[in-house]
Amino acid sequence: MLLVSRLSKAFGRLQAVRDVAFQVKPGQIVGLIGPNGSGKSTLLNCIAGTITPDSGRINFDGHDITAAPPDAIFRHGIARSHQDPALFQRMSVLDNTLLPARNQRGERARIAPFHRLWQAQEASLAGRAGGILQRLRLRNHYAARASDLSGGQMKLLELGRSLAGEPKLMLLDEPTAGVAPNLAYEIFEQIAALRNEGLTFLIVEHRLEILFDFVDHLFVMHLGELLAQGTPAEIAANVQVKEVYFGE
Repeated sequence: MLLVSRLSKAFGRLQAVRDVAFQVKPGQIVGLIGPNGSGKSTLLNCIAGTITPDSGRINFDGHDITAAPPDAIFRHGIARSHQDPALFQRMSVLDNTLLPARNQRGERARIAPFHRLWQAQEASLAGRAGGILQRLRLRNHYAARASDLSGGQMKLLELGRSLAGEPKLMLLDEPTAGVAPNLAYEIFEQIAALRNEGLTFLIVEHRLEILFDFVDHLFVMHLGELLAQGTPAEIAANVQVKEVYFGE
């Protein structure tokens, strides 16, 4: 589904990503781990289109998206979440969830003044958004402002908003950062359930004790390069990875 070929990105003299190559197969949960500053978020940003790589190629679902803008990449089926949830804080939980819905008739200038032409679709989209919020245990908060949610609930809302865009691949940047352990595990249980329904995930995460319970495959970055890859058991036994993480 996703093929990254010899990708590099520098910021001045800092080589954030250097000659990275890997692939993600459909229906996988793939972890991307490494110490702080190893280039993980920069790599996600290159895939999502918010940063243009200096060299290399990115192919997704048969399309070359290397230099595509974020909106085009979203239309191809990639959604990206952030370590700090990028929500519209003054908008309601429901309205945040409705934002990425595709082909909304009411957004067209010629149609917007005529409510009868888009009300049925709007009701249908709201019903679908309500189902997503129900699944994530946020339905009771649908009318609340996003700013009124707890940190963990904001993470869930960002996941729900991404789902409303009907993605094929979700790029998650530390989905459990700052979240209580019981809710962090619940977030990954939701991810696993969504994978079983056909979604694919590439996840940056520092809570390895949770991540290793759910991922199919792992890539380890260090100093902008791909240091190792393998199953959770293989990565846990890798001498280089132990040295990078624990100084062993």
